[in-house]
Amino acid sequence: MSTLAAAREAMASLIADVPDYPQPGVVFKDITPLLADHAGFSAVVEALADAGRDAEGNTVVTKVVGTEARGFLFAVPVAMALGVGFVPVRKPGKLPRECHSEDYALEYGTDTLQMHVDAVGPEDKVLMVDDVLATGGTLAATRRLIESCGAEVVGAAVLMELSFLPGRETLGAVDCLALEVF
Repeated sequence: MSTLAAAREAMASLIADVPDYPQPGVVFKDITPLLADHAGFSAVVEALADAGRDAEGNTVVTKVVGTEARGFLFAVPVAMALGVGFVPVRKPGKLPRECHSEDYALEYGTDTLQMHVDAVGPEDKVLMVDDVLATGGTLAATRRLIESCGAEVVGAAVLMELSFLPGRETLGAVDCLALEVF
């Protein structure tokens, strides 16, 4: 079984649908059962890590960048699986040294993400990892932060993509692996 097939099988059996949460009409995808299952979580991490490998299985990235907060849950083990470093992208005021900042649009307003100015550099090839691709604002802002440091974004990998929202369009030419598309 391929790593993608194993990940999808684990997700199908372990991600719980919670109707009407956090509001009526919404079906929330609860990933906590997946995180609690070693085999399922491992399958997902390996499938996400494949986005940072070439066809022969060689690592082609030098860093994995994860976006606060659920992106950290996947980006850290993906970085470990690839044998590269992890870089956090956080909300303002959470990183202790000089940061680049990037504003992005939300459904009702804006928010800001930050990354240390020296977290990546021109020599780095970066894989962005997050839990969900929805409108794409978070990953697009993360891409701009990475590029502001001179690094190259090789691709993105997400657990789930909400295809009824314009996330892929927002990413432009960045290849994005979504383990499951809804």
